[in-house]
Amino acid sequence: MRRANNQDSYAVMVAESEERFERRGHLFVVADGMGAHAAGELASKIACEQIAMRYIGSQKTDVGQALGEAVHRANTAIYERGQSNPEFHNMGTTASALVLIQGRGYVAQVGDSRIYRLRKGILEQLTFDHSLVWEMEASGQVSSDSPLGKAIPKNVITRSLGPGAHVMVDLEGPFELELGDRYLLCSDGLTGLVDDDDLGVLMDCLPLEKLTPVLVDLANLRGGPDNITVIAVDVTSDNLIDRTRLRQSPPGDQAFRWSSVHSSRSLLAATAVCWLGAIGLAIAAYSGGSKWTGSAIVAFVLGAIALGIWASGVLVTDDRRRPLNVRRRKHSHRPVQGSYDSGLEKSEIATGTGPYRHYPVDQHRNVFSRLVEVVSEIHRSSEQHHWDLDWNDVEKYSTSATQAASAGQWKSAIEYQCDAALQAMMLLRKQQDDSASDTAVDL
Repeated sequence: MRRANNQDSYAVMVAESEERFERRGHLFVVADGMGAHAAGELASKIACEQIAMRYIGSQKTDVGQALGEAVHRANTAIYERGQSNPEFHNMGTTASALVLIQGRGYVAQVGDSRIYRLRKGILEQLTFDHSLVWEMEASGQVSSDSPLGKAIPKNVITRSLGPGAHVMVDLEGPFELELGDRYLLCSDGLTGLVDDDDLGVLMDCLPLEKLTPVLVDLANLRGGPDNITVIAVDVTSDNLIDRTRLRQSPPGDQAFRWSSVHSSRSLLAATAVCWLGAIGLAIAAYSGGSKWTGSAIVAFVLGAIALGIWASGVLVTDDRRRPLNVRRRKHSHRPVQGSYDSGLEKSEIATGTGPYRHYPVDQHRNVFSRLVEVVSEIHRSSEQHHWDLDWNDVEKYSTSATQAASAGQWKSAIEYQCDAALQAMMLLRKQQDDSASDTAVDL
């Protein structure tokens, strides 16, 4: 709604043959450029083209390594282009790439664009934001809820492709795919205005073909100060699922939660046995068997250790909103040798530890109320500015949404209200086109 040019780019490379799928799977990329003139637009375009071309054409058999190297080669291409023209100097871009191949998923990340996964009612952010606010929070120096944390600008990024000859690429995966998984790649033009609660509910309620236009329009209806790019992907085919591996162990986070529940019972039992033994040995020592004193102390300590391990496991398992795990990230960098055309000697890939945030998708009522307010606000603006617009279709969808909400049918209510928002945005674009004297509409 504000910018005359679009500095975002994206790439979608769906395998069109069995051979291509088995070798490289499906690739999706979102990039958000930065730089004066047309530099940001050029940087994001180069990133998407280079990542797609280099990944598909890579001879490496390791999918993660091929993806990581493709992002590094994109960085080299952007850096060299920036060095060749003063107008493009220091241009840069974020890059978030997702590969789905034979039951496995991989993510490569530089910057603060994001990749989410919705699985069985839980929204997970698979990528780490390379932003000042995330890095400060991850370091433990500041809490996001503190006054200092709230004062840190959220749009300052700490890592991007292009400004430097070298860049660290975060690689997540491989993680297992499940039927019904829904993935979302997006630039921060979306996440700056649509929070994770809204995002999870809309991903849960809307059909794929409606999800992306709704998200883009919702961000625009809330002001649209930045470019917005969204890719949504559903896993619907058995060809993407590794059935052999799924039978061997529960997939992804399910395996972790399953093992945590069962191991916690064992640890509690071990604690009880150790402490009962410690009590018995202490009684024996008190009765004159001093030789049992040391054994009683050892048994008590072992019980305390078992209890501590159990408690930490419960905390990790139950706290789904635990945002970051930086200690593991600090020790997870592994160098990858690269023979790049530019002559760079070494690049690095950091093995990530995502997902980094978990949100239960349970805010349907609140999200519905916020959608109603968005449409009502644009209607009020229309009346204040005396725009000659036909609101009949918007009101028809809004009435259906209200009726569904009254019946407790929240998914239907949200979809109807999204239809109203889409229709309202269509009217707003018409008004914007009609009033060519101004490129922005103040809401």
